[in-house]
Amino acid sequence: MKLTTKGRYAVTAMLDVAMHSRESPVSLAEVSERQHLSLSYLEQLFSRLRRQGLVSSVRGPGGGYRLGRSAEEITVADIILAVDEPVDVTRCGGKGNCHRNSRCLTHDLWTELSHKLQDFLSARSLADVLQRHQLARTGDSSVMTAPLERGQKGRRTYPIAAAE
Repeated sequence: MKLTTKGRYAVTAMLDVAMHSRESPVSLAEVSERQHLSLSYLEQLFSRLRRQGLVSSVRGPGGGYRLGRSAEEITVADIILAVDEPVDVTRCGGKGNCHRNSRCLTHDLWTELSHKLQDFLSARSLADVLQRHQLARTGDSSVMTAPLERGQKGRRTYPIAAAE
């Protein structure tokens, strides 16, 4: 799967809104300037994000966008799915018609990976991503040196705060 600019821009813009809308709404022009993203593209994305209730808009002078729910309640998966970005690594879009109208040899492998990716993105809230970013910016070395946790089948995994 390749995450397109649609998904990347949406996540980046939502993080910007989460960081800057605590006291007043954030205009898309401000997001565009800070993140070097196309204003017209952001307008399209935020129309979809608003329809899904991930942001709310405030009209008039000083208007802009705020998060529609708390940063703890909005996951990266919510954002990506809101802008119609599929989280699927199969060639067939999960239909099972990838090899002459039947399942290819690796269909189940890629389907399982798609589910793992969905689970990963669903377990990461905007608040999680912001916390990791802020810790990294302050030079908190625990972000990079946090202890490894034991994952499934004894595999070593990094907790989200320590993942690179």
